[in-house]
Amino acid sequence: MFRTLRDSVQVIQQNDPAATSVLSAIVNYPGLHAIVCHRLHHGMHKMGLRFFARMGSQCTRFFTGIEIHPGAVIGRRFFIDHGMGVVIGETTIIGDDVTLYQGVTLGGTGKETGKRHPTLGNNVVVGVNASVLGAITLADGAKVGGGAVVVRDVPEDATVVGIPAKIVGEKAKPAADADKSSPDALPKEILPDPVNETICQLLKRVEELEQHVQKLEKQ
Repeated sequence: MFRTLRDSVQVIQQNDPAATSVLSAIVNYPGLHAIVCHRLHHGMHKMGLRFFARMGSQCTRFFTGIEIHPGAVIGRRFFIDHGMGVVIGETTIIGDDVTLYQGVTLGGTGKETGKRHPTLGNNVVVGVNASVLGAITLADGAKVGGGAVVVRDVPEDATVVGIPAKIVGEKAKPAADADKSSPDALPKEILPDPVNETICQLLKRVEELEQHVQKLEKQ
């Protein structure tokens, strides 16, 4: 439990400049409170005290706005930023160093039994108000854009956006001579705007047609 608390505080300080001290991270971050409580509830769930584990998770939901089912399996250094409205289903499996933003849903798609919630690998990031639904897998390093609805597997290091989510980004490689301690050396995501690209293509096509019409008029 103390290791979980220490790791969670370190992740908060690394990811949020607003966390100006250890005390601030411990007191002011509901994501941390939800994670620590979940460790307790998950232990109770495994011991067979499922009613009390679920009741405890609902109390945590009341105070933090984050609902994590006691049956969910969560790895180390899990970070929930802000957290209001986050829902994590019973059979969800989350790897290490995963980040979720507010409004994220890791849910099911119906009344299936068995494994019915997503599996997230290591270093996965899920953006604001995104929904990851069903027994699908987000491989290591996957990124989900804000507002996306993911219903299919996402390959390693891919970035998906849209409804339904489609792969639109690729992982940029840092320069070979870059200082690895510099923020500029960290991988960056190329996130094209599908709507903007479509409009640009249409405008280009209209321009080509106008030029063709002008040539025909001259003839």
